[in-house]
Amino acid sequence: MPADPNPPTPLKLDLDYLQQVMLELLDIPSPSGRTDHVQQYVGERLSALGIPFTVTRRGALSASLCGPRTTGADRAIVVHTDTIGGMVKRLKENGRLELKQIGTHSARFAEGAHVRVYTDSLDRVITGQVLPLKASGHRYNEDVDLQGVGWEQVEVRVDEPVTDIAGLRALGIDVGDFVAMLPAPTITPSGYVKSRHLDDKAGVAAVLTAVKAMVDAGQQPPVTAHLLITCTEEVGHGASHGLDPDVAEIVSVDAAVVAPGQQSREDAATLAMGDGVGPFDYHLTRKLAGLAADHGVYLVRDVFDYYRSDVAAAVEAGAHARVALLGFGVDATHGHERTHLDGLRHLTQLLCLYLQSELVFPEWDAEPDGDLADFPSLAVQPAQEAGPREGPIGVA
Repeated sequence: MPADPNPPTPLKLDLDYLQQVMLELLDIPSPSGRTDHVQQYVGERLSALGIPFTVTRRGALSASLCGPRTTGADRAIVVHTDTIGGMVKRLKENGRLELKQIGTHSARFAEGAHVRVYTDSLDRVITGQVLPLKASGHRYNEDVDLQGVGWEQVEVRVDEPVTDIAGLRALGIDVGDFVAMLPAPTITPSGYVKSRHLDDKAGVAAVLTAVKAMVDAGQQPPVTAHLLITCTEEVGHGASHGLDPDVAEIVSVDAAVVAPGQQSREDAATLAMGDGVGPFDYHLTRKLAGLAADHGVYLVRDVFDYYRSDVAAAVEAGAHARVALLGFGVDATHGHERTHLDGLRHLTQLLCLYLQSELVFPEWDAEPDGDLADFPSLAVQPAQEAGPREGPIGVA
């Protein structure tokens, strides 16, 4: 692939800004379907940086860092502000609430979570806690350990003097009310960040910090970079809309899985080579790996089994673009999450390098299609890699 005429350089990162934005994002509950407040916050941050943006009907933000070229292909970086959470499924006769989960997560990790129940009354928020049905060892003894795991096995204990359905209705609680699990963020002296919902609020903070670094350095990207901040990724819709039609490359930023059998690390950035939907673009992933290697960014490669991101929704919706996924390593994803400031720093620096770089194939990707003879990947993956052919195509 062609060399950049103006190779990117590492930029100075405002890591205090990264931490502040991350903690402020975490403080705003935003389960999928109730994200207006968090999107307003991100919009204010973009405005403070002088970045213009628009809002789609479904609440996604679309911003742009404009490059010198006014025609041809663009790129996009995609992150999401929505989180896993819950919704009131049933008012229970004992004055507690049955939950339906929002997004994919286990009730095992919801047990003990402090929550806010958002009623239709804008001036009242009810607090509570998710508990297993058998929550008292003094009452149930060993049966506490024998209870199964599942959303039918937990309930929300409301922090109000209610013991029946009528009492819940008097509080204004009804089926369909959103239930947000509070994050309880902590940054340890050794740099670990512990919190629910690091996925993907830490990623949003990293992207905003990278954009701030570009603005602070007076760097204009060689090609216009769109920032798409989605708000329905956890329920599978993600970047299904809101992308500029000229986008030729999409990089999603999301949590990377730190677990046995995975290479992702909390103190490193992760380049996903494939996930539960399929492999990511061969050329774009190798470009990102090369940027990291050339500039000392700690980057590991990984493949995820039970995982999808914003770009899956974009591709399924018909996006005609190369796609890749960069992540920050998170232990216990969708549970009691933990990452490290070092990993967020490496991710942010790699985003800065990518924003300063050219497209993988700037001339070829300027158009949605072209002649096979001109396809630049033939120089990278020559036909000889396939081995000798036994006979004409279609002949055994």
